[in-house]
Amino acid sequence: MTIGDKIKNKVFHSEFNFQASRSSGPGGQNVNKVNSRVTLFFNVPNSQFLTEAEKELLMGKFSSKLDKEGSLQFDAQSSRSQLENKKTVVRKFNEFLEKAFEKRKKRKATRPSKAAKERRLKAKRFRSEKKALRNKNF
Repeated sequence: MTIGDKIKNKVFHSEFNFQASRSSGPGGQNVNKVNSRVTLFFNVPNSQFLTEAEKELLMGKFSSKLDKEGSLQFDAQSSRSQLENKKTVVRKFNEFLEKAFEKRKKRKATRPSKAAKERRLKAKRFRSEKKALRNKNF
């Protein structure tokens, strides 16, 4: 099962730990009373749904984003609603995983064509002549 399939099937949802806290976002007086900010914690080493290779890749590639226990942390506080922020933080997590396991295309080394080289040299010659004409005394 690929990461995309795991995300579509919402496999990781059982391993999420959510924490609500006071937000600094919109809400006026409500900000001081309601815990609308949502933080998602996902423990990579203890995940049952990631293979060992996937865990190693996440631990190596994103070691700076992991805390001491190996948990990834995502925050959302853009909305006044805790439920909306929860949806946002889950979407952020899913996008992060998809991006983390995306395979990069190999770069093919190419050379400029003969015509492109000629155009470049012609433009250089033209520019050089234009600047040379500025210095001539009339």
